[in-house]
Amino acid sequence: MKRSKFTEEQIIGILKEHQAGMSAKALCRKYGVSDATFYKWRSQLGGMEVSDAKKLKGLEDENRRLKKLLAESMLDVSTLREMLGKNF
Repeated sequence: MKRSKFTEEQIIGILKEHQAGMSAKALCRKYGVSDATFYKWRSQLGGMEVSDAKKLKGLEDENRRLKKLLAESMLDVSTLREMLGKNF
């Protein structure tokens, strides 16, 4: 997946400019992003502070790591069950 050229802090700053009264089209032109990108940012990070966004990113990373561990352990369990089934 392509990484954004903007950090979460910058995105939240852009969204705060929008809340302050600047139009979405003007912001998109100023920062060189599409309308769709701006509205996606607004739906994901709208109303958040920088600390909230960092916590969210940390939780998403932890969730991704835990899902990977679960998948690996389920694979190990299924392999062991298969091996035990062949031995008997």
